[in-house]
Amino acid sequence: MAPRLRGCLIGAVVAGGLFLLGLALLLPRGEQRAGPEPTSSATGTSEPATPSATASAEVLDERRLDERRMELTIRSPALGDETTKVRLLLPRGWESRRDWPVLWLLHGGLDDHTSWTAKTDVAALTRDTGVMVVMPDGGKCGSYSDWWNGGDGGPPRWETYHLRELLPLLESRYRAGPNRAIAGYSMGGQGAMLYAAKGSFKAAASFSGAVDILGPGVPQAVMAGTAVGCFGTDWKRIWGDPEAQRSIWRAHNPYDQAGKLKGVELYVAAGEGDVVEDLANRAARSFAGRLHDLHIPVRTHFYRGGHNHTYWQRELHRAYPMLTAAIGAR
Repeated sequence: MAPRLRGCLIGAVVAGGLFLLGLALLLPRGEQRAGPEPTSSATGTSEPATPSATASAEVLDERRLDERRMELTIRSPALGDETTKVRLLLPRGWESRRDWPVLWLLHGGLDDHTSWTAKTDVAALTRDTGVMVVMPDGGKCGSYSDWWNGGDGGPPRWETYHLRELLPLLESRYRAGPNRAIAGYSMGGQGAMLYAAKGSFKAAASFSGAVDILGPGVPQAVMAGTAVGCFGTDWKRIWGDPEAQRSIWRAHNPYDQAGKLKGVELYVAAGEGDVVEDLANRAARSFAGRLHDLHIPVRTHFYRGGHNHTYWQRELHRAYPMLTAAIGAR
């Protein structure tokens, strides 16, 4: 590999394209990988994810940052009793009802729970809408997955934390209702589609998302991204070996889980304009093509633009009417 190209790719990882570096090697457009859609959990067992709590997450700190922003510090059994944070944007009159429509926003690789409010105008966008915005931390390399960990399972179990601990906690203590939508960028786009496939959300949007992770060369990109973003972490802890644990990889690949998105309002967007975003574009087109073959409606937007928050903010604005309409927010 030429030094200049190698430098671009490493820079792209650091910029946040953690799981997209190998997507340029996806199967050629039009080639399909139809087949059964596994329901394997991170440990390889069949275990449907539901919003019901499996263990109680403990709120260690609740802090109002301003009129609308609230930040929670939570100890999570699913994360090995480690602490993690979630940022909320509360609707006006939050204390007046107990069942607010909810929009989850997931961050990308190397970012955290503060990224959406720090780098976009989401607070202004949602100010006059009756919606509660939930922005959880998902780990720098968390992949919104319960990690395989050599077949032993165990922490970190990001999916379990989000869907079985945090979600019911928000409903029982923080006035979140059952009508939910979800969106995310880069790694968070993958997470949004995977979580929507579990049945917990009525609408989902992916912005430059890692929505097809099993193209040729992509496992090597995951290895490189994990090595740079989470130095010292064995990349196989996440989903195992892509051949030996193929079912685990497919269970975390939105492309392979697309059939479970029937009935969910969907939005998929990606640009072209830099190394990482070109890769995301191919992933998005592959995923959208799979949805089309399954006769699942999806709104798409392909554009000229880079892998950064300027475009993710714009795409959130484009998807926002669809997301809020699906959950009955006004």
